[in-house]
Amino acid sequence: MFAKDTLTYAPHPLPDRAEMTDAQMRAAAQAFYDKMRQRHSVRDYSDRPVARDVIESCIRTAGSAPSGANHQPWHFVAVSNPAMKQRIRAEAEDEERRFYEGGGGDEWIKALEPIGTTADKPHLTIAPWLIIVFAQRWGEFDDGTRYKNYYVPESVNIATGFLLAALHHAGLCSLTHTPNPMKFLNGALGRPASEKPTMIIAVGHPAADATVPGVAKIKKPLDEILTVLD
Repeated sequence: MFAKDTLTYAPHPLPDRAEMTDAQMRAAAQAFYDKMRQRHSVRDYSDRPVARDVIESCIRTAGSAPSGANHQPWHFVAVSNPAMKQRIRAEAEDEERRFYEGGGGDEWIKALEPIGTTADKPHLTIAPWLIIVFAQRWGEFDDGTRYKNYYVPESVNIATGFLLAALHHAGLCSLTHTPNPMKFLNGALGRPASEKPTMIIAVGHPAADATVPGVAKIKKPLDEILTVLD
């Protein structure tokens, strides 16, 4: 993406300036909260298809996120191919079985009980799309030489948050899934050693009988997540 001879500072006037009154800002902030609090992690999907261009638009939104030195150290692989989804599910479930058979430790497994998860991950094949998020440890100039990426986990996490919000805004449900380890995804998806898989996101429409665990509706109140110094 970058060429060594174009790495210069060139300021531009702010291209997109928001002009809102205080009342408009309050209304916009409340409307966004009202929308986002309707987002749920869904494990039960219908087989209703989702158009590729919708997924592309949501990933384009993720790609607009801020990043360390603007290196944009992320790559997204969107999978709808049934055979590839089956391969990912099989390998992910292998890792999950090892986790639930003791690899995760008693405390961690106990913490997951209210969520109701098991080693079985049918959503990985039923959901019409899987989006696999990769973090790029380093990048390459156009001449092939490496450059260091900065604040990679932070940058990728911000982009992933953008993606989840975009998917919800598009009327889709999603579920983040992090089998550990996930190195099998590099081989399955043909990604280079410079990239580390961080997450599998199942995307689609909820099944008619979809449920969410009751504990997932319990959110910390504002006074537990916010300290204001004014």
